[in-house]
Order: sequence, then C-alpha cells, then structure tokens
Amino acid sequence: MPIGLYLHIPFCAAICNYCNFNRGLHDDGLRRRYVDALVADIRRHAAPRVAADTIFFGGGTPSLLEPGEVAAILTACRESFALATDAEVTLEANPESSTAEMLDGVRAAGVNRLSFGVQSFHDAELKRLGRLHTAATARAAVALARAAGFDNLSLDLMMWLPGQRPADWLASVDALIDVGPDHASLYLLEIYPNAPLKDEMARGGWSVAPDDDAAEMYEDGLGRLDRAGYEQYEISNVARPATRRARHNLKYWQEGEWIGFGCGAHSTYGGERWRTLNSTAEYVQRMAAGASVQLDRRQLAPQERLEEALFMGLRLVDGLDLPLMRERHGVDIWTRYGQDLAPFVQAGLLVHEPDRRLALTRAGMLLANEVMSVFIGHPGTVE
Repeated sequence: MPIGLYLHIPFCAAICNYCNFNRGLHDDGLRRRYVDALVADIRRHAAPRVAADTIFFGGGTPSLLEPGEVAAILTACRESFALATDAEVTLEANPESSTAEMLDGVRAAGVNRLSFGVQSFHDAELKRLGRLHTAATARAAVALARAAGFDNLSLDLMMWLPGQRPADWLASVDALIDVGPDHASLYLLEIYPNAPLKDEMARGGWSVAPDDDAAEMYEDGLGRLDRAGYEQYEISNVARPATRRARHNLKYWQEGEWIGFGCGAHSTYGGERWRTLNSTAEYVQRMAAGASVQLDRRQLAPQERLEEALFMGLRLVDGLDLPLMRERHGVDIWTRYGQDLAPFVQAGLLVHEPDRRLALTRAGMLLANEVMSVFIGHPGTVE
C-alpha cells in the first residue's frame, strides 16, 4: 500500500488557549530557515521507489507558509518519493490567513484539499478559545477557497466548549451544513491540565455542559449531518460523498504507513516507529549541521501492532474486518476477546457479525474508551 507523508509546520499567528500541539509564534526569519531544513530533511530520506499517495501539511498553521515555500516542499516530496498522480495533498488552514492570493498560490503549487480550523460559528465561543477569526471570516474563507478551485474542503468544529449549550452547538452544525464542505470533523474539546483555558474558565466562571448534554450534542449533530447527505465513516468524521473521505487519515485508522518530516513529527514505516525532536530551533540547527533529528527509533512488537489495529480500526463505522485481522495478526478476535465484548453487544453498543466484522454502534462510539479497554493487558499475547 502507498504510504502517506506528513509535514509539520509549527508556526501560529497566536497560540490558542486550549492547544497542546507542538507549535510556536510565527517568525518570518525562522520560518524561512525551517522550510529550508524541512526540504533538506525530505531529500535526505529520499526513497524514489517508495510509493506515496497522500501528503498532509499539519501544524501549527500551515497556511502561514508562502505559496512558493509550499511549492518547494512539494517539489522535494515529488522528487524524493514515487508520488501518485492523483495524490491527496491537504493543507490545514486558518480562516484569517486564507487570502485569495494565498489560496490561489497553494492551489497552483499542488495542494488539492484544504482543512479549515473553524471550530465554531459563534463569535463569543471563538473569542473564548483565543481564535483570531470570526464566523464571517470563516464563511468568507470557504467562498474564497471555492473561487480558487478547491473542490475538496474539510471544516473542523469543536463541541463541549466552555459555556456552550446544545442549541449553540447545533446552530454551528447548521452553519457548517449551510456553507457545504465536502468533509467535516467534529471534535470534543479536551481541556489539558496545563492549558491556559483551564485558568480562564475558572476566572470567567465558565463550565462545560454535563456529560448527558455532550452525548446529546454528538448524536443530534451527527443526525443533522445524516439528513444533509453526509456519511459518518469514523467516530469524529463525516464526508460527502465517500470519495471525499480523508485518505491520509485513513492510513492511521487502517494500519497504513507514513513518514513524518519536521519538528515533532511521528513516523510508522517498515515495522518501525520513530519521532523527530520537538524544538523548532534545534531542528533547524541540527539539519544545517547535517546531524540526525530522529529520536526513539524502535521496532513495533506484534502485541503492540495488534492492539493499535484494534483501537484504531474500531474508530471506523465499518469497524474491524475479522478475517483480515486474523490474516494479518494470526488472532481470532472474537475467540480471544469475545467473552469480555459480549456485554457490549447485548447492550447495543457493539455489532458482531461472525466471521465478518466487529463495529461500534453510534451509541457505542460515545463509550468507545470503555469498550476498547477490553484489549488492554489481555492475557492473550501475540508472539
């Protein structure tokens, strides 16, 4: 199977108060040096016979790159790997940095899919999250992207925000449907202990909705997307039509392989896993000195591969292909775990089709962690 290429762009115009990703404030000079280092990193690990069919610019805020920098990075990818002619090339973008000039430029450079970090269509919610754009800016960015020729757009929305009521969430879902993206990702806000948002919530007296309301928000939001013609294919993702599913992300969920470049990027390829050092400045310095930037390279153990396949595969609406799991891992999943999974089937949280598949129901997706805990530390192991 062709691999994916992940490219980490760590720069942001402002740091959102909930973010826990590897990122820092934008600096023109450092960005230019970083792009040179990233191109050198890709070329250093060139494997012209290795087929790739997805490229993903993640961050950070990749839309802060100049179109010429995007073009240089993509040229390095094309010259270093056997890139498919129909490769999916995604760039994450923030609405406020998505000008007509930028969108035209990255489209000409070879980007054919945009993922907009909208998060909400309520200005008050966006302000609480520390976002720089407004709902109007988000709508304008989608219109500009369509005018630039992008026919594959994804929008991110966050639910369970501080002070957000179910009606507020559903209004954002309706607004998303109204602008008509081809794909949408619906995320539950995770409030990290060290995130500034935690302190701001305490000072402002904001709280998140009760768990029951969060479940209602999830199910009602997906219900509206169902009726609008979108198909859920993963716990947090919907697409219209099926050909607009995120091909790059499917590699994470379907035991695919990918190589990551840039600070903080992770790779899984050839039965091995490694990561790139986190510091942007150190990454640039070490690349300029010809030194290695890879850390923690190790072989994946069979049991680890099996557990990851179970965790990630169950996130998909289609679930686990049981014959394929047996072929790849030498394990009959139901024989090993069925006794512990049976109560979830009886409760309507899990579907078991013998010798075919095992899949979470939509209600089961709300309790996915509880279901998946069955696979952790199980006495059966793969040698």
